[in-house]
Amino acid sequence: MAGQIPQRFIDDLLARVDVVDIVGERVQLKKAGRNHAGLCPFHQEKTPSFTVSADKQFYHCFGCGAHGNALRFLMEYDNLPFPEAVEQLASRLGLEVPREGADDPRAQARERKRQEGVNLLELSASFFRERLKMPEGQGARHYLAERGLSPEIQAAFGIGYAPDEWESLKRHLSARDIPEAVQIEYGLLVHREESGRTYDRFRDRVIFPIRDVRGRTIAFGGRVLGDAKPKYLNSPETPVFHKGRELYGLFEARQANTRLERLVIVEGYMDVVALAQFGIRNAVATLGTSTSEDHLSRLFRMVDEVVFCFDGDRAGRQAANRALEVVLPLMIDGRQARFLFLPEGEDPDTLVRREGPEAFVDRITCASPLSEFLFDQAARGRDLARIEDRERYASQVLAAIGELPEGLLKSLMLNELSRRTGVERLRFEALMARAEGGAGQPAEAEAASVVSAMPSAVKAAGARPDRMPLGLVARILQLLVHEPILVERLPEADDWYPEGDPDVPLCREVVRLLRAGRYRSGQVLLAHFHGSDQGQRLAALVKREMLIPRDARAQELDGLVEHFRRHQRRPSCQERIDALLAKQHSGERLSPEERQRLMTLLAELGS
Repeated sequence: MAGQIPQRFIDDLLARVDVVDIVGERVQLKKAGRNHAGLCPFHQEKTPSFTVSADKQFYHCFGCGAHGNALRFLMEYDNLPFPEAVEQLASRLGLEVPREGADDPRAQARERKRQEGVNLLELSASFFRERLKMPEGQGARHYLAERGLSPEIQAAFGIGYAPDEWESLKRHLSARDIPEAVQIEYGLLVHREESGRTYDRFRDRVIFPIRDVRGRTIAFGGRVLGDAKPKYLNSPETPVFHKGRELYGLFEARQANTRLERLVIVEGYMDVVALAQFGIRNAVATLGTSTSEDHLSRLFRMVDEVVFCFDGDRAGRQAANRALEVVLPLMIDGRQARFLFLPEGEDPDTLVRREGPEAFVDRITCASPLSEFLFDQAARGRDLARIEDRERYASQVLAAIGELPEGLLKSLMLNELSRRTGVERLRFEALMARAEGGAGQPAEAEAASVVSAMPSAVKAAGARPDRMPLGLVARILQLLVHEPILVERLPEADDWYPEGDPDVPLCREVVRLLRAGRYRSGQVLLAHFHGSDQGQRLAALVKREMLIPRDARAQELDGLVEHFRRHQRRPSCQERIDALLAKQHSGERLSPEERQRLMTLLAELGS
């Protein structure tokens, strides 16, 4: 049915379903106080860190950070698009999902076009598989046999053949009433603007279907049989295919082993298939792009260990450096990343055939841990007997350590850097703190701590939002999302809001919605802002651990409002603080008396 799903229906749906029931059907949960706990379904773990709250109608994993409501869980766990997740929840309640603009001919046309696109890719995959079996596919069958790919592996990966014709697939799909415009949109036809001609994108190529984690074909990769260029060709970006998020072979790896513990990232789909032929069924490949944060976030939800496999040449080293930059911020405790460099001139396909699967698995097992690779890479090309080279070495490693999340790995890496350089760990910690404070900060420790505590200074320093101290209005927002009933304690007049706090507009809107009575559930409130910057802000506040006990939250809210009112009664105090900070930011040094006055004023303001 055409049209968007009304927000009011989504709000009502989330208010009527129980996230504990939804999650509990897929994850074994045990009661833990007011919440339920279990092993996280999005990453491998032995100790439960996955919590589901019946009060908040929310789930959260303290290990991998997965969080959301019942809809988000279905989307992530079952890999459902948003409309399908809504349909599935509605069916539990016997409800029909309404649509806006259902009678709009243009909306109906868009819906028909979407359905054509969904069917189109599966029809195309079937077409390519059938052509591989026909006489015209003899060359492709010979190529696959030479590469040692068995019929079973070919079937498991859905490998096919695109005939050496300009319009073979186009005729096949057009005969089934699929418009050329849709074929172009989904990357199967190429359209030449100068001539207006359309023709098959894939011709005389072995075809590798690219599937999402549910096994649906979303794109294709083609390997040429002759000398044509390019040797490998992927589908372009389409409404369902985004290269920076998808990984070839992930569906097949999960089909082969439902309890994966490690995934190996290689460069191409032929490497994935060749390793699978030798029984190594845990390899995936990026699709013409570098490994992205989206790629790794997805993989770390499934496994604890990721191994990057690169050629041993200069290009491979550069690719490894890029991968290191991406993976560092994701290395929460319990995760592992390794780096495997193959002999020059070899790739996984050639090496596994020459050495055999056991030797290749040994290489994977013995791949360099992230820490070892980081230290070795920083030392490359440097004479560590020279002080200047040791300084650059230490600076490079320290900058990388600064990208790691807080945890044991970061602490151990600092210890190791101290051991290797002979510099005390405390000195490195001081340098990191200074770097996080940003350039141009005052040298005086007291003033530096004051400025770094201010939101503007933190933002300028590029600190990660989930590590920043919460602002006062953000604390009120967090309280209201966790316990919407607290809105009844707020003054009717809205003259208590502080000026200049970026969270004030959102706080006003949240208070308005809660008072209107339509959003008495924090989860429904979040759904109202779904997909907006405000929604992301609220989701970030919910994700943060609520440190205030339930029985103290009302008192906390009252205290915050009273603080704002006191603040408004003494604007001269703030003005004096602003004047001192402005003088400091202009480059002038504060006198000892001025520094003491600033500290006193700030303490007064915070009382």
